[in-house]
Amino acid sequence: MDTFLLILGFCCMLTGILGSVLPVLPGPGISWLGLVLLYFTNAVPANYWILGITLLITIVISYLDYIIPAKGTKHFGGSKYGIWGTNIGLVLGIIAPIPFGFLIGPFLGAFIGELIYDSKNQKRALRAATGSIIGFLASTFMQFLICLLFLGLYISLVWHYKEGLF
Repeated sequence: MDTFLLILGFCCMLTGILGSVLPVLPGPGISWLGLVLLYFTNAVPANYWILGITLLITIVISYLDYIIPAKGTKHFGGSKYGIWGTNIGLVLGIIAPIPFGFLIGPFLGAFIGELIYDSKNQKRALRAATGSIIGFLASTFMQFLICLLFLGLYISLVWHYKEGLF
């Protein structure tokens, strides 16, 4: 059973890394699940501090994943219309069956939102839409780093307790 949990946990780690790049999958959440599965083995003693801290990190990163693109829009001069457009575009872009909808959605949402706010200033709308893409990419990079950190923690725990696992 330990071997099954070890393999399943490692698969969760790899899926989490993939999910940090694909917005359909909650990358840090799946990676955290891999850590939880590791602690269900008999060889690795439960460490609630590590699980609690990594859960807190996962919750914060998941929350920031929705906030950072909107903040990028605001930082690049976007109005509330652009911020709402970014959020709506992100949701629609994930749902839409088009390639790279998760990138196109926030960009178009911010752009359209800014055009609704001020239809004469297309340059400002384009700058705000660019800010939403930069915010989205920053959020994705942050999730990717967290998932790699969780993978490193997973590997170090497996390495430390390898005698009992294999």
